[in-house]
Amino acid sequence: MPKNKETPKKTVKDKKNTSLRLDGKTLKALKIRAIEEGTSVQKIVETLVNDYLDMPRKGRS
Repeated sequence: MPKNKETPKKTVKDKKNTSLRLDGKTLKALKIRAIEEGTSVQKIVETLVNDYLDMPRKGRS
């Protein structure tokens, strides 16, 4: 998905819930990093997923 700077920001009502399971140590480290960076776990995960989706697919033309 190419990033489009003209796309309006999504509101909370536009977002859907999901869940994931992480090792306790991983989740704790993620929460600490989020606090240190002044952000949220949700935002970190969303950014990582969007970056992943922006990468070209491997092995498919």
